Amino acid sequence: MDMQLNRILLIAISLILMACLPISQQLSPEPPPSLDQDVMIRSATEELQTILGAEHSQRIETGVRQTAAMWRPEDGSESDFIDFCKENFISDPVELDAAFARLEVFFETLYGVLTEFGRTNTWHLDVVTGPIYNIDHVMARFDLGRHVNDDLWKDKLAFYIILNWKQYGLNELESQGSSWSRREWAEARLARGFDVRIPAEVTKSWRETLLETGDYIDNYNIIMSNLRDENGVQLFPDNLRLISHWGLRDELRGQYDREDGYSRQVMIYRVMTRIIDQSIPAAVIDNPEVLWNPYDNTMDGNVSPAEPDSRYEHLSRLYQTTSAMDQFYPGKPDAVARRYERSREISEERVQTMFRNVLGSEEFKATGEIIRQRLGRDLQPWDIWYTGFRSRSEQNESELDRITTEKYPSAEAFHAGMPGLLMALGFDEETAAFLQSKIEVDASRGVGHAAGAERRSDNAHLRTRVENDGMRYKGYNIAVHELGHNVEQVFSLNRMDYYMLRGVPATAFTEAMAFLFQSKNLEILDLTREPDAGDENFRILGELWSLGEIAAVGLVDTEVWHWMYEHPEATPAELKAATIQIAQEIWNTYYAPIMGIEDSPILAIYSHMISYPLYLPSYGIGHIINFQLESWMQDKNLAEEMERMCRIGSVTPDEWMRQAVGQPLSEEPLLKAAEEALAQLGTP
Repeated sequence: MDMQLNRILLIAISLILMACLPISQQLSPEPPPSLDQDVMIRSATEELQTILGAEHSQRIETGVRQTAAMWRPEDGSESDFIDFCKENFISDPVELDAAFARLEVFFETLYGVLTEFGRTNTWHLDVVTGPIYNIDHVMARFDLGRHVNDDLWKDKLAFYIILNWKQYGLNELESQGSSWSRREWAEARLARGFDVRIPAEVTKSWRETLLETGDYIDNYNIIMSNLRDENGVQLFPDNLRLISHWGLRDELRGQYDREDGYSRQVMIYRVMTRIIDQSIPAAVIDNPEVLWNPYDNTMDGNVSPAEPDSRYEHLSRLYQTTSAMDQFYPGKPDAVARRYERSREISEERVQTMFRNVLGSEEFKATGEIIRQRLGRDLQPWDIWYTGFRSRSEQNESELDRITTEKYPSAEAFHAGMPGLLMALGFDEETAAFLQSKIEVDASRGVGHAAGAERRSDNAHLRTRVENDGMRYKGYNIAVHELGHNVEQVFSLNRMDYYMLRGVPATAFTEAMAFLFQSKNLEILDLTREPDAGDENFRILGELWSLGEIAAVGLVDTEVWHWMYEHPEATPAELKAATIQIAQEIWNTYYAPIMGIEDSPILAIYSHMISYPLYLPSYGIGHIINFQLESWMQDKNLAEEMERMCRIGSVTPDEWMRQAVGQPLSEEPLLKAAEEALAQLGTP
């Protein structure tokens, strides 16, 4: 759910912001032999210092060096470079202020138009509008922004920016940023967006691969009512169609509330493992016409050809289109390093340490033992999704479906009810009405996601599944999660002081906001029971258990990408075997000692691995952030605090956390709280 990177932002805006994209093989980051960079820098610096005086020396030296690093023969000769620097370096602070203000308007318009056009292009692939026709795929491949980045360099606007504003590295942002003004942060974000030069042709195959993998995942549905057990019995209700992995996982979670849910969990787990190892018959995917027994893997009693490793073929293609041009990045980082250092602005080592500290903690192991006691049976692999610690309603999921389909028979009904939903979370009537006016609701073909706007005149889009009979509880639950994203998107754009600071530091932070909302989905429906004395302790253990699950999945995602870099020529079949092995190794390290079961591949089921490259660690980071935010907000108004935090903007993660809750990002508060909760409950 997405919170996810939505397809529009992945495909349209990220092409320009250049956070994680590959560089063309035809482009070298080193100065071409035909240009003498040292001469260019020395001559331009000396002439500008002579004209403007020594008081501008530091800015001149920085700007000229940054500009020379990106200058190519096609941009002009050495003398052209010197002339450009002399004509465009700004020494007057009044003019510098005016230029910055104009650039903010320029980029808001540019990014906004590209986002709106991209949303239009993929509309019929993303939103339920009827049949998908070939024209929808043709339109989706059309990229209005394909040449924009090239033109920003060719027309010298990008050079103008890096000549006049310093590009700070991550270490500088972290060490100096706490003393900066809001304007200084905004200027840093403006210049940091142009530390890589990407020509138009580089994005084509990567973009098309994302579209194809997204379409594959969006239509990967299992018709649950067509599943049969060993005795030919139908275990799931008619017309139940679930997307992998989100729908399958959430249905499995819902079975904890049912006395006869265990057999359904066993069946769902078997379906998941067949998706992972690709033994699933290709003909059962999104096909309501056949019956399937996932135990003996027969379809209508007959053996049918398995899916031909399509899952891993998509992942392999995504790796190839992303990695082929890594060497042309400054410093030559691979996609994993870029995702952590450039996009999240958190080192992989730090994230891995946080995740492994949680998974290897005594508190995590003790929580598993408590789950065993509460279930009254041996733990099974799917118990990584145990929901028994959460605040619950007295209704089972069938009753919850009845409530939500009646309340929200359509996407329009959810939009109409949005003010009441937001007011139940603490927003005042005026703010709730404002948020409703800036968020539109669409019935999603996929599991759902939050598509933010990029200019204030546009609206964010909330997308979730709405079945023919209305929005079932799973769709509602996802909708509340996505609403958290949307509220963050609206506040961090429309109520931000500087456009260049819009958003939050990284996707993990918007995930934390979404988790805040989602945790209150039953409360919004006024369906939670009265809490008892142990509820807070169980809530904390539930947070720890959920973090452990998604942290383990994030480790798998990262390790699979490392493996692909180590085996660039691997076939889809080899990639499949490696993915399963990595998932089993992480399982055996952290879960087998708790579960007593070895070699489960279940950590490899997440669809994000296929359609949202290296996104999964953001969820784990988001859970850590979410706990720190929830702890901070316990005696405060969620709505007021959320707006305040969203207006901090896209500073570095630790700086954002210090301003938000007074401490840096850390897993320690959750582990400490879990230790205290276990002590109060009596450690098993």
